[in-house]
Amino acid sequence: MDASGAPLYETALRRGLVYGSSTATWQISDSAYRRLFEREAAILFTEDDLLWYRLRPKPTSPLDFTFGDRIIGFAQRHGTLVFGAHLVWDQGFGSGWKQSDLFGLNERKARDLLFGTVDAVVRRYRGRVAAWSTVNEAVSDSGLRSDVPWFQTIGPSYVAESFHIAHEADPDALLVLNEFGFETDDPNGTAAQKRAATLKVLDQLMGRKVPVHALGIQAHLQGGFFASFFDPKGYRRFLSEVADRGLKIVITELDILDDDMPLDACPRDKAVADVYRRYLDVALEERAIVSLMTFGLSDRYTWLQEDFPRDDGGRRRPLPFDTKLRPKLAYAALKKGLEGARSRPLFRRPPRA
Repeated sequence: MDASGAPLYETALRRGLVYGSSTATWQISDSAYRRLFEREAAILFTEDDLLWYRLRPKPTSPLDFTFGDRIIGFAQRHGTLVFGAHLVWDQGFGSGWKQSDLFGLNERKARDLLFGTVDAVVRRYRGRVAAWSTVNEAVSDSGLRSDVPWFQTIGPSYVAESFHIAHEADPDALLVLNEFGFETDDPNGTAAQKRAATLKVLDQLMGRKVPVHALGIQAHLQGGFFASFFDPKGYRRFLSEVADRGLKIVITELDILDDDMPLDACPRDKAVADVYRRYLDVALEERAIVSLMTFGLSDRYTWLQEDFPRDDGGRRRPLPFDTKLRPKLAYAALKKGLEGARSRPLFRRPPRA
């Protein structure tokens, strides 16, 4: 597989798309991987350097921007846009936090903690972060999740208030509601239910003039049965319904869970590439999609290997490049998908482009 031609970000820009990937400070300390990232990506999703376990290792810790400054400094030096993740999320706190540290707060302390953090983070990086995953994974298949600490301590208004605070801190940043589960059914509900619930939440927020600018679609795709359970027409209709509301769409965390695929790398890579192809053929027809990010570039660094290793012991192969940073069939499928995307206006040009 040859990757000596135009990098992925250039291919995407020709169609008005900004392509990029997640990465983290500990990953780009690997010089070979860093060079690959610098070559291929025009937008950087901050994988963990702005999560609360970095910002506030313990509830009593003052805000620590050490890791955030490093990753955003890296992006600035290389002319890469930044997608900051995540301002508000019920995960990512780390071992220094207990459930009682969050669910046990009274409303005033919860407001001070959550909104004070959102305001401080966005203001620190004002003008340096193109888009924020403002609220992440707050929607269930029926509406806003009630099992989130901020819902239980502040109430459902925490979502709207977080967007308002982030917008006031940086009026030029694209603010994103980031969600998953739109592609195929899972044990907790159907993709159709999740799509309908998300549209309902968006309508409620927009009806209250909340500054939601875009829907983030994680697109962690279930590989083995994707072809059987993906509803292309329903998905395409959903994307159109989001666009009809005047919202942009960002594909934020695209990768393939390669369960129920062969252990052998050759047929598995072919199957993973087929999932990329099927998904991108549908998704990139929608011109409201302004950016596409894979959750990592190389199988050398994938959360799926860390958090969900295969039962058969095989190493996960969900991304465009393998562990030796060589392009795979997934790379070819991704590049072809970007080449075949409908042209659209570019929402923000990377500084180096």
